[in-house]
Amino acid sequence: MTKTVAVIGAGPAGLMAADVLQSHGAQVHVFDAMPSVGRKFLLAGIGGLNLTHSEPMPGFLARYAQRAPALAPYLDAFGPDAVRAWALELGVKTFVGTSGRVFPTDMKAAPLLRAWLHRLRAGSHDEEGGQQPVQFHMRHRWLGWSDDGATLRFAHAGGELVFAADATVLALGGASWSRLGSDGAWVPLLEARGVDIAPLRASNCGFDVAPTGPDRSGWSAHLRERFAGEPVKPVTITAADAAGVVHRQQGEFVVTRTGIEGSLVYAFSAGLRDEIAAQGRATLTLDLLPQHTPEQVRAETRRPRGTRSLSTHLKSRLHLQGVKMGLLHELLSPAQLNDPDVLAGFIKALPLVLAAPRPIDEAISSAGGVRFEALDARLMAGAVPGLFVAGEMLDWEAPTGGYLLTACLATGRAAGQGVMAWWNAR
Repeated sequence: MTKTVAVIGAGPAGLMAADVLQSHGAQVHVFDAMPSVGRKFLLAGIGGLNLTHSEPMPGFLARYAQRAPALAPYLDAFGPDAVRAWALELGVKTFVGTSGRVFPTDMKAAPLLRAWLHRLRAGSHDEEGGQQPVQFHMRHRWLGWSDDGATLRFAHAGGELVFAADATVLALGGASWSRLGSDGAWVPLLEARGVDIAPLRASNCGFDVAPTGPDRSGWSAHLRERFAGEPVKPVTITAADAAGVVHRQQGEFVVTRTGIEGSLVYAFSAGLRDEIAAQGRATLTLDLLPQHTPEQVRAETRRPRGTRSLSTHLKSRLHLQGVKMGLLHELLSPAQLNDPDVLAGFIKALPLVLAAPRPIDEAISSAGGVRFEALDARLMAGAVPGLFVAGEMLDWEAPTGGYLLTACLATGRAAGQGVMAWWNAR
């Protein structure tokens, strides 16, 4: 007899679970509160869809930090090479960029999503019945279970739907970008059923700086008005993680009205967030001229500048100008700016104190979620047999660069396979 599965969440993890389940002959119903499928997936692809990363697996796994051991079985089974092969099955070729990130050749998310949905909706019909088309139910918000826990409840425009399923896969995302559907509203529903959940926190996020201006509100009015939105590049950030290990990485970030954000900041965000939680603030250092040695910088700051202003001198001798010069004026005293040796030291190691991460709804992703300890190896909740969890709902985090999407796809696949293994064991 054909089994029915409810997949709640129409993002990459949910669609991958649906794909696996459909291929094994299950009747799959996908529910989502949004009006269309894969909205966050499409948004992520606006600047070029970063599918995965070409980094060798030991380094790739290390990006998941403390949760690398928990995710390893799923990423070993469906890692970067498998993601590229899966995309090719859907007619989408990929390439490795200069940074090691993997993109579709056309850089777009929409063609991949269209091909995927076509396969899911088409199904097949051979002599044995084939694969049944996946049924999509949009604008259906999950409300939890009926009082006896036997059926699922959904709110929709016509009222409420009660749905009976032989198994359920939850892939509702974390709590970032709630306008695209990931709002964390599932947390109390699962906690009420005894599922252990780590608090949701911002990940790959920006930060507010500690007050620097006279109004004690972060950046001074001058820096906010003059440089908010300006990229700082090239620059190197150095910061220590919770274990005291010092990390250093070059790239770029953006000055915001309240602090900083951008890809380079996101690479350090987990450690900075945890440091702020523990100590009330965190400090990173900026090398504003990573292409220059300390000796080169010191030689130029010591060089007599005559009647030229400091800004003109540094622009002429070190090409230091714009927002970088603005940061020096913001964070250093006049005495520090006018001491050549002190100034040279700060150009190569400018401390920036951060006061708070930006709200979780602004973050690229979120940390926390359903703890792996609350699940078995099939990603089924021990407290709720027949309930499987995948994607960003799980308690893990990773930097941007393809690591997020790969783990969502891998755990979605594992959850779909987990449903089949559970049925077979019964």
